[in-house]
Amino acid sequence: PGRAQEVQAENVTVLEGGTAEITCHLHRYDGSIVVIQNPARQTLFFNGTRALKDERFELAEFSRRRLRLRLARARLDDEGGYFCQLYADDTHHQIATLTVLVPPEPPVVEAGALAVEGGEVELSCLVPRARPLATLRWYRDRRELPGHSSHKQDGKVFWQRSVLRLRVERRDHGAIVTCEATHPALGRGQRRQTQYQLDVQYPPSARILPSQSVLREGDTLVLTCAVSGNPRPTEVTWSRGNESLPARARAEGERLTLPALAPQDNGSYSCQVGNAHGRAADTYVLVVY
Repeated sequence: PGRAQEVQAENVTVLEGGTAEITCHLHRYDGSIVVIQNPARQTLFFNGTRALKDERFELAEFSRRRLRLRLARARLDDEGGYFCQLYADDTHHQIATLTVLVPPEPPVVEAGALAVEGGEVELSCLVPRARPLATLRWYRDRRELPGHSSHKQDGKVFWQRSVLRLRVERRDHGAIVTCEATHPALGRGQRRQTQYQLDVQYPPSARILPSQSVLREGDTLVLTCAVSGNPRPTEVTWSRGNESLPARARAEGERLTLPALAPQDNGSYSCQVGNAHGRAADTYVLVVY
């Protein structure tokens, strides 16, 4: 019995779509019949001859010492135990287990409702397909934020999501939040990342900036209405106290120009702006010396 032939199998892990090599080591092989079967116990190769019409399998090596089976474009349903069977006086077999991993694609990050200052925004990070489960984490400025994870199994793969809730102010507008997926099928230190830029809406503000501080008769007045807000107000309305603007005045968006100033132009000039979240105005008092 100490001199009997033996077969020894190695377990293998492969990425979906990749190439796997399943090796059966032969000890003291004397030319007996060797059979390799797939997990469904269908014979793939019988003594080196193809027995199943699946071109993805090929016999890479068949020597007195080993048998190497190469599988191209591995699929999830290829997973399981491959039988290396040696037909000697006492039939001897070993099982090589093939495991197929599915690495995650870069996550998909989406926002729920519109984010308005003082409110809450809900971001979801989705990995529709991975095996085994990925680990999802949220970051902002390299600081980890707590998300709430859930998953469903669909056959052999997992669908998973992490939800992040954030209170937002206008200073958060434009900030970058990152969702990161790590996974055993990705190389060491590798990760899949998706960045999301926060879009925080807020009411407008308006401030009038005069072109010069002291104005004399005959000078030209140029007022600029500095506007902010998200969405940015597109329309600026200029007015003068309870009177209409002088006929010479040119109002072009954020700029009001009044040439050839005279004392009768004195008064309060205002700009008004608005967006979906509110309105704002500023007033400038003109005194011509």
